[in-house]
Amino acid sequence: MARYTGPKSKIARKFGEAIFGDDKSFEKKNYPPGQHGNARRRGKKSEYAVQLMEKQKAKYTYGILEKQFRNIFATAKRKEGVTGEVLLQLCESRLDNVVFRMGISPTRRGARQLVSHRHITVNGELVNIPSYALKPGDVIGVREKSKSLQAIQDSLASNSKVYEWITWNSEKKEGTFVSVPERLQIPENIKEQLIVELYSK
Repeated sequence: MARYTGPKSKIARKFGEAIFGDDKSFEKKNYPPGQHGNARRRGKKSEYAVQLMEKQKAKYTYGILEKQFRNIFATAKRKEGVTGEVLLQLCESRLDNVVFRMGISPTRRGARQLVSHRHITVNGELVNIPSYALKPGDVIGVREKSKSLQAIQDSLASNSKVYEWITWNSEKKEGTFVSVPERLQIPENIKEQLIVELYSK
């Protein structure tokens, strides 16, 4: 699978916000990348360019490729509710995202790797599919053999974020996907309506 593995700061600068988390390089240069830096004149973006930018931001944030993202949108469109909100809820319900939200990994990229390398269980069963769609009540845990991994221990020790829609038991190193998050509970700065407008053309 062709995933973006290049400089994260460059992408963050493109969108004008640290979409991959804390980034010292972005803080120093929080303007778009390019040969002429901040001095380059940038004209007003077209409606299409703004919508495309928002879609790209969502894809990079969740680490999802175009074909997969389009499929998620098609699923969101078929479901009841506001399509844009359902789209983000489906992204948030992915196993790699919930592993990241629980603090088992400090980044979504790292969370995807933990899942792929068979360190994560769902309801006691090993699952190595990052895009696995979780359902309310599912229990996500660290495999017994992987509980001593230093990377996981360090990530959990430094995690201070709490989300209302997931619970975490630090002793058992497992948590529960309590419910699908409401839009207000999703902290990502994504204007999902622009993505809906783009795909609806």
